[in-house]
Amino acid sequence: ITPVVLRRERRGTYWWWEAMDTRSDSKDYRLELLSPEPQHLPGVDVGGSDSWRLSVSDLHVPEGPENPPFVARVFLRTSRTQSKIAKYYKKQENLVSGFSEMETINESGSMPNAPTEDEQRQLAKSERLAIHISNGANVILFAAKVFASIQSKSLAVIASTLDSLLDLLSGFILWFTSYAMKIPNQYSYPIGKKRMQPVGIIVFASIMATLGFQILLESGRELATQSHPTFEPRKEKWMIGIMVSVTAVKFVLMIYCRSFKNEIVRAYAQDHYFDVITNSVGLVTAVLAARFYWWMDPVGAILIATYTIGTWAKTVIENVWSLVGKTAPPDYLTKITYLIWNHHEEIRHIDTVRAYTFGSQYFVEVDIVLPGNMPLSQAHDIGEGLQEKLELLPEVERAFVHVDFEFTHRPEHKTKV
Repeated sequence: ITPVVLRRERRGTYWWWEAMDTRSDSKDYRLELLSPEPQHLPGVDVGGSDSWRLSVSDLHVPEGPENPPFVARVFLRTSRTQSKIAKYYKKQENLVSGFSEMETINESGSMPNAPTEDEQRQLAKSERLAIHISNGANVILFAAKVFASIQSKSLAVIASTLDSLLDLLSGFILWFTSYAMKIPNQYSYPIGKKRMQPVGIIVFASIMATLGFQILLESGRELATQSHPTFEPRKEKWMIGIMVSVTAVKFVLMIYCRSFKNEIVRAYAQDHYFDVITNSVGLVTAVLAARFYWWMDPVGAILIATYTIGTWAKTVIENVWSLVGKTAPPDYLTKITYLIWNHHEEIRHIDTVRAYTFGSQYFVEVDIVLPGNMPLSQAHDIGEGLQEKLELLPEVERAFVHVDFEFTHRPEHKTKV
């Protein structure tokens, strides 16, 4: 007879009873836990000395239906169902691919296609170069747009110029954030300064949203008073030439910065993309206002301001979520669980797996159960080895592994409100 323990746990207003198998001393315990007949269970390696491991080689996802066209998904109910099925199979394929990555980490102790130290130094150098190029270009383009604003007196062009002024300020904020993160201070900042990255981006986005509100007010005032500047043909040509050149340079910088994975460099890429949009709208509405209807200029400025507020409000929300400890997606937790189970054959239970945001990366907390009679030195080596494997994942900043000898106790840490 299998010994069973019933654990009672309160979940909301209800009590839940959970039956738990307490066997952990059997030599083949892990196989028994996976299946009474493991040789018939796909994904379980039952051959050789590694029969305790899960194997990804036996996991095959059948081909699902192709995703139907967008029009069919909108108007046909059957196509919407087919689309959901296609997304499900795609999700399973990504999960199996993630298991393969975890298998590589377990076998080689490193991420697949991980860059060497020299490659990492070269990448960091390239990221710094991208930041310096963006800042230098912002200075030059700001001077050019100031001249275009003086020549045209267009509110839409002035809005775009003020945006460039804030680019300089926000660029300094992001540069300072990147610089501060690279100067370690284990006494004042014992877990590093990576939280400075989302904080810097939030400050950056807040400044951009403030600009949008200011332009909205000024554009509304101009529409209400019907006051508008007059355009001269010669000055209009200067404005068009400058704005087209600025837009082209910003487009090239956007493509360049998007080639990096660093969050700060990608924030520059988003800023350059935003400038391409605002410069284009500002130029088109200024020309239309000069040649056809004067009110097109403040309307263009309102469009720019609305886009500014919406874009950077979304950026603020995303980075706030990264700081409040939101959990990782279930698929990611599944990948981590796969890695933990295949780490060592002495792991009897995986009690807890948590991954939550604490900046741009995850903190991971894991509770594993080892035999109670295991020497401390061996238990330490198993836990430390698992921690090092988890911290190899690019999404993980820090991992904490707690080793226990049983799993029938209540949670040891209570959430403080």
